[in-house]
Amino acid sequence: FQATVKEGVTGVIVNLTVGDRDDPATGAWRAVYTIINGNPGQSFEIHTNPQTNEGMLSVVKPLDYEISAFHTLLIKVENEDPLIPDVAYGPSSTATVQITVEDVNEGPVFHPNPMTVTKQENIPIGSVVLTVNATDPDTLQHQTIRYSVYKDPAGWLEINPTNGTIGTTAILDRESPYVQDNKYTALFLAIDSGNPPATGTGTLHITLEDVNDNVPSLYPTLAKVCDDAKDLRVVVLGASDKDLHPNTDPFKFELSKQSSPEKMWRITKLNNTHAEVILLQNLKKANYNIPISVTDSGKPPLTNNTELKLQVCSCKKSKMDCSATDALHISMALILLSLFSLFCKSFP
Repeated sequence: FQATVKEGVTGVIVNLTVGDRDDPATGAWRAVYTIINGNPGQSFEIHTNPQTNEGMLSVVKPLDYEISAFHTLLIKVENEDPLIPDVAYGPSSTATVQITVEDVNEGPVFHPNPMTVTKQENIPIGSVVLTVNATDPDTLQHQTIRYSVYKDPAGWLEINPTNGTIGTTAILDRESPYVQDNKYTALFLAIDSGNPPATGTGTLHITLEDVNDNVPSLYPTLAKVCDDAKDLRVVVLGASDKDLHPNTDPFKFELSKQSSPEKMWRITKLNNTHAEVILLQNLKKANYNIPISVTDSGKPPLTNNTELKLQVCSCKKSKMDCSATDALHISMALILLSLFSLFCKSFP
């Protein structure tokens, strides 16, 4: 029997026919096929077609033309039921199957795949990340390989099409939504010069080391207090930082320089991440902005200068009314806007 199969393909490649003059659909007629030689890699299997009694020879592991372009199998066939005693001929027959493997243009293969590298998140633009290596399995065709970017979710990378060197086109950011578990993943293509060309895909995992590049943030940004409150503790503030330790807490909380001649509030640290704002006296009903700075423990440390909006409200019968302060604030804004408009009309 003769068969031809393309490399990399699986499935039935040839049907082996047999003749048997016993009663069909009996164990004395049904054939059992066995590969007895030429299959050391277990790339082939053979099964009986129950309707035709043919032997269906299949490729179950893809063949590689570059390893072997020809295979020769020796197949044995016998009945399910043994022959009766004293039959002059043997209990089985054999046949040879000659298989020719056709060459197919295979895609280049990256080594290793996936590729892994560790870099700091703030390396300069143009830094070399890695030089990839892909080889063409079609060693007999002497093809060239070109590289390109396939998937670069954040648009941070580029690759030299001829030598496979990957460089940065933007600042790598560990805190980016495109980074998961400190790891950024990009895909690259290696394309050979075959006709048609074949493509291989390589995966790159970049583990990003943290640097102190985020200022801490403060929460909440709004607090309310009664104008006649006995408890002058206004609010407990918390700080958070997108960076990792040691570039986060313990945080340092401070009041920025107060513009009023008398100090009206102070801030007290409670633990590594929280502080408390306390009024030093009851304040008149109004809106106040309390300037606060919070500093992380990075080297060098980063500071965020922000403001806590404090609303001093009237409180009657356990109900807090802050509407008047808002209305006052809005009315003053409207008055200033009106005056500005009049000024512009008077002096075109």
